Amino acid sequence: MQDLLVQLKDLLHDRVCVMGVGNIDYADDGFGVRLAEALQAKGFPDVVVAGNTPERWIGRVAEENFYGLLFLDAVDFGAQPGSLLLMNANEIAQRFPQISTHKISLGWLAHYAETQGPMHVWLLGAQPETLKPGAALSPTLVTTMHAVCELFWKVMAGKRVEPFTGRQAS
Repeated sequence: MQDLLVQLKDLLHDRVCVMGVGNIDYADDGFGVRLAEALQAKGFPDVVVAGNTPERWIGRVAEENFYGLLFLDAVDFGAQPGSLLLMNANEIAQRFPQISTHKISLGWLAHYAETQGPMHVWLLGAQPETLKPGAALSPTLVTTMHAVCELFWKVMAGKRVEPFTGRQAS
């Protein structure tokens, strides 16, 4: 986790929108949403709970002139459940080009977001343990979620940033 802390400090040095994506109706697929909700509850600025429709938020995020966009999501990358993966937009597109539980793949969304302005895109993915319909997050992913919240707290504590309003520019 220490390496991830260093990576997050580097990534979050400027204003970054953190977007939780996933489907809370399928256990660990809701990881990104639940993590985003937890970060919002702790008062972190610039957090969006996008759920199943992250594509609806890309234009709004681009209009806010963020330095970056960090997707939070459950990602099956063949590791131990609860393991974390941090990728940039090119890595997302190469590794997950069109395979997605979302209407539009995160690889395509990452590429599209970067074409909307000078914005960098990353994915913080957690390896799911179960995707059972109707189930809550597994205990493994709950533990991972709390650990990531602590990392965000260490990185963001003391930063003063105007929160993302999510409103369309007039």
